[in-house]
Amino acid sequence: MNISSDVDTCQERVAAARQHLVTPEEATHLADLFRLLGDPTRARLLYALLEAGELCVHDLAVEVEVSDTAVSHALRLLRTAGIVATRRSGRMIYYRLADAHVRMLLDLSREHLRHDAVDPAPRLGIAHGN
Repeated sequence: MNISSDVDTCQERVAAARQHLVTPEEATHLADLFRLLGDPTRARLLYALLEAGELCVHDLAVEVEVSDTAVSHALRLLRTAGIVATRRSGRMIYYRLADAHVRMLLDLSREHLRHDAVDPAPRLGIAHGN
């Protein structure tokens, strides 16, 4: 075993990784995005839109079993972040996922959850509340 070649290989990998590392600003935006998506109600709203395509506030509220007010607040945050888009038809406003990237993120996230048959909570250090 040659320690010098191991160190050289490690340094090469670090240098290669550094070229593709996210900037501090990108990391902040990504963390903000994941925090926004990390709310269970917002996640359910997004998956409802993924399945239905387009829904109004009331229909979303019925679907995820929360108040219209809570749905409106969540959608305002998601719209501001560019995750959902709107379409007006008369007095009604319909919400949909903003683009294919959002759909892909949701699809991949759900697939990742289904990939593991084991409860991911212990691996992630998440304690289940009572």
